[in-house]
Amino acid sequence: MEWFKNVDPQEIWQASQDTLTMLGMSALFTVLLGLPLGILLFMTSRGQILQNRFVYLILSIVVNVLRSIPFVILMILVMPFTKMLVGTTIEVKGSIPPLVIAAAPFFARLVETTLREVDKGVVEAAKAMGASSWQIIRKVLLPESLPGLVAGITITTVTLVSYTAMSGIIGGGGLGDLAIRYGYQRFMPDVMVVTVVILILLVIVLQTLGDRLVIRFSRK
Repeated sequence: MEWFKNVDPQEIWQASQDTLTMLGMSALFTVLLGLPLGILLFMTSRGQILQNRFVYLILSIVVNVLRSIPFVILMILVMPFTKMLVGTTIEVKGSIPPLVIAAAPFFARLVETTLREVDKGVVEAAKAMGASSWQIIRKVLLPESLPGLVAGITITTVTLVSYTAMSGIIGGGGLGDLAIRYGYQRFMPDVMVVTVVILILLVIVLQTLGDRLVIRFSRK
């Protein structure tokens, strides 16, 4: 179509692949870091098995500070760390560290909230049978909270989609970078429209998949 004359399918395809790579890698590391952090927050909170006011306070402050910083500013703040870690602050590789730093604390809070919803009676029963803290986490808390954890992963992944788009501001690659370079800086609204539509479809697919998994893992 003439209206989409500025749209290069090859560029759109490459940008989509870059976005999926950023999303997949950042989501993976977010879960790997955020899940244990959320469990530790829960376990050291008041009234829990590993209650430790000092540890909980420190972790809570770190999580709250990182969650409070707007993502665009956070990307700039962690540039030296990103450069040291992956050797660059741009393109796909340079976008993953700030994405994880921004999303892991957010997911950790979701994990903590989800674990608080587990029936305390089940935990007390496990303690009465002599289960260790690790056994309670692995065999009680995680299985009982699985639907909520899946919902939390879905919410976090959808949030990461918007973060990957924002990473285009500093040359992070992907659809966000394409939308800024062509749609905004070169006044090509057709490119902007295509990138936005793809991002919307991506969010719909992720949310639908997450909702179905939650239903599947929920106890009937």
